[in-house]
Amino acid sequence: MKKKMKVSFLLVVLMFSGWSVLAQQELKLRVLNQYESSVGQFTLINGQESKEYVADKDGFVLVPLDSLQEVLLTAPIHDTVRFSYAGLKADKTVVLEKSFGWKDLLNPMFYIVMGGLWIILLIVFAETGLFAGFFLPGDSLLFVAGIYSTNLINELFKSFGFVLERSEWIDLILLVTLISFAGIIGNTVGYWFGRKIGPTMFRWKDNFFFKKHYLEQAHEFYDKHGGGAIVFARFLPIVRTFAPIIAGIVGMDKKKFAFYNIVGCIAWVFSMIFAGHFLQKWVQAQFGFDLKDHLEVIIIIIVLVTTAPVLIKLIGGKKKVKSEK
Repeated sequence: MKKKMKVSFLLVVLMFSGWSVLAQQELKLRVLNQYESSVGQFTLINGQESKEYVADKDGFVLVPLDSLQEVLLTAPIHDTVRFSYAGLKADKTVVLEKSFGWKDLLNPMFYIVMGGLWIILLIVFAETGLFAGFFLPGDSLLFVAGIYSTNLINELFKSFGFVLERSEWIDLILLVTLISFAGIIGNTVGYWFGRKIGPTMFRWKDNFFFKKHYLEQAHEFYDKHGGGAIVFARFLPIVRTFAPIIAGIVGMDKKKFAFYNIVGCIAWVFSMIFAGHFLQKWVQAQFGFDLKDHLEVIIIIIVLVTTAPVLIKLIGGKKKVKSEK
């Protein structure tokens, strides 16, 4: 009898040990913040044990976990979250809330997450309607908006209490129309601002929001390209903020300005939105590569490409001034 009890006890211990080994296995986990950026380093707390992990370039890491056990996950400048692997969605992604930092203002996803389409419309308006908007991420914001076009339009309809079946083309056209309208109104405000008080701006002192040399550069650009500057300026950060003001300062014909304003704004918004949307689809279909997973790299590329003409102009201008001296 005692032998049978010992055998039974050993079998139970072996079964429990075997189940524990099977239950705790290496599981693939992904950690992102609310802006869908990878959290590169984090700490996993399992009972009394804690261990640091470093994610790969796609944000994934293999962790030894009991899929049913709840654990804590934390990272620097992020909140702590409690979860069980089995309780996660199919993509097995944990989302941590990142604390606000000033660098977030340069991240397009910050605006999309915080305000959606409404904040995008405000930024596009401010970047041209308010001379203080030169630091806002216009190009990269529109590119990312193209990637998230369906999400943005869904949120827009939900804010009005509508749930409608739509195609991707309807979403894109609606998105381009609304953002173009905001940009056209912004440029118009900048133009009238230039007509009313623009000439006095050349006597203003530099401050955090206003830099006189930006105004002078925009003036040179406008003199060189004429009415086409309104179109070209849409694709150039900083310059697009001051181009409509300069048009107002020099007294450009209202109808002529309106024509270039509409053409330039639609061309800018259309190209950025459609590039983001269809490049994402093409890259994913051809290479299985999701641009959403690498937004930071894409944003850096867009910023470099769009600011390159401005940087070349600045460097070339400085060399020219030195040679003249």
